[in-house]
Amino acid sequence: MAIASDNARQGASSPYLTMRDVIQSMDDAIPGKFEITKEGIVHDMMSPVGPHEVTAARVSRRLEKVMPDELLAHTGTPNVEDEPEGLLRHPDVTVIAWTDLGVQGSADPRTAVAAIEVVSRSNPDNDWVGKVRDYPLMGIPIYAIFDPRTGSGAVFTDIHSTPDGPRYAVRKDFVYGEDVTIGEWTISTGDLPLYA
Repeated sequence: MAIASDNARQGASSPYLTMRDVIQSMDDAIPGKFEITKEGIVHDMMSPVGPHEVTAARVSRRLEKVMPDELLAHTGTPNVEDEPEGLLRHPDVTVIAWTDLGVQGSADPRTAVAAIEVVSRSNPDNDWVGKVRDYPLMGIPIYAIFDPRTGSGAVFTDIHSTPDGPRYAVRKDFVYGEDVTIGEWTISTGDLPLYA
């Protein structure tokens, strides 16, 4: 759910920094996660446990078993932030080098190898529309989506220029039970839970 629009931000001296301050003040007080998109602040009322978290944890563990030791499939903070683009996102799993993770504040999205999202029941368009648009703008080369609503997903790659800005050129769909390749690594999607 977007809770601040372009019209609501007009007149602010630094709309992006103002929105970032607002979400930082709400982060511990309101459940879910807050992100800043081109449309404004998005509040995702994700469930803290259950299929969403199990999927993120299993994908993270499976990737870490096949990736080199210098990379991490990270499921916590920090966010990835592109201040010039006015974007602040929090991937469910970020594939990033340990050295690029150890920074103060948000991570530079251009250091991420991949962003992985588990579609939330409350706001699927945030993952399937907004992040498909925002992650290539931020320079994240690979974006994978796991959707417990349908037992399917997609991997987006190959950022290219378009009149509307950078976009992914390649989309590879998969269904749960198949192996999926994210970057150089192939993992199983078996035993990933579905929403009831």
